[in-house]
Amino acid sequence: MPDQFPRSNWLLARWNWLLTTRATLLLCAFHLAPHQADCPAADPPPIVVGERAMEIHRGSFVFDGHNDLPWALRSEADSSFDRVDIAQPQPNFNTDIPRLRQANVGAQFWSVFVPMETATERKAFLTTLEQIELVEKMAMRYPDVFEMAYEVSDVERIRGAGKIASLIGVEGGHSIEDSIENLRQLYRRGARYMTLSHSDTLGWVDAATDEARHGGLTPFGEEVVKEMNRLGMMVDLSHVSAETMRAALRISQAPIIFSHSSARAIADHPRNVPDDVLRLTRKNGGVVMVNFFSGFVVPESAARRKDTFQVIRDLRNRYPDPNEFRKARKEWETANPIEAGTVHDVIAHIDHIAKTAGIDHVGLGSDYDGVTLLPRQLEDVTGFLFITQGLLDKGYTAPQIHKIMSGNIMRVMARVEQVAARLR
Repeated sequence: MPDQFPRSNWLLARWNWLLTTRATLLLCAFHLAPHQADCPAADPPPIVVGERAMEIHRGSFVFDGHNDLPWALRSEADSSFDRVDIAQPQPNFNTDIPRLRQANVGAQFWSVFVPMETATERKAFLTTLEQIELVEKMAMRYPDVFEMAYEVSDVERIRGAGKIASLIGVEGGHSIEDSIENLRQLYRRGARYMTLSHSDTLGWVDAATDEARHGGLTPFGEEVVKEMNRLGMMVDLSHVSAETMRAALRISQAPIIFSHSSARAIADHPRNVPDDVLRLTRKNGGVVMVNFFSGFVVPESAARRKDTFQVIRDLRNRYPDPNEFRKARKEWETANPIEAGTVHDVIAHIDHIAKTAGIDHVGLGSDYDGVTLLPRQLEDVTGFLFITQGLLDKGYTAPQIHKIMSGNIMRVMARVEQVAARLR
């Protein structure tokens, strides 16, 4: 982290947004706005990052649990760093190297997500390997910025060298194609967590956004969890049903994670974590890494988007051509808008999880470059700064903020490694 954050375009854009918003609110206050629809519900004031927050932010580092840049690069740039050089500002993405540096991101789980249709074509496993190779290619392309990490000691060493520790997270059990050996191969290729399901229920695990068929996990699903414990791969319960969460928490001997999930008590969406599961997570020693997607964290938006994943499945079936599907999805989202919300919405989730599960059991899992709408002041990776200030404003101390930024997930990773060593 440099001594001062550069005055870049993102600051100018936010300042312009602030001026525009204040002008609109003044017009509304004096009933001068041309349309009533121009008068939004009063949001909390934008967060202004001060010197104390910058000092706290620089005093540790951000360890983000989930970033979908690899799939965004595959989809938008044919996996080419010549077409999209992330060493340069990339306004069409949430992530690039200059902004990662500004935000003091020191460790990142890169999602090697592949769509569910790759499983129906029996190429999910091979496509996942291709995505792992893309992350490795990124580390080789920018060796002064990224280095691959596999253990807590790697993260500490890479951070000491001033680089960003890059780790692999598999997003969806469909990537193993019902094979324990494929799971082992993904671990050998560097995967250090696997989300048990994505948006679809599999033959062995129920998803949060699909029909529940197994009451959580089948015997094979339980075997997957146990093998992940033995390998030292974190069990990720984002995207799974509440019953799957409870089943995995009963079975797992190691702490679990939610790599990118939020609190259901704040926003009632099936992708979020119920309070009883938050308390079970505390008992298990795991961590819930809060997602930033407006459709999950803003209460009104979550209520409107409960059926989104079913709509997406229907559109994929109707439009098998990827370009036609993307066009149809964009049209549906335009016709069914949601509120973006603000950084305060995300802070409310962090605060609730900290109070319900405990300060040792909450982290950050942004979902950058994997979602279609983000709250104001969280539009890109530099938004982590506003979270630090927002938590400071709510009375969180520097040691507590450092736990949320990176300390808790580092502790969980270390414990998972210890359990694996014992089980082996």
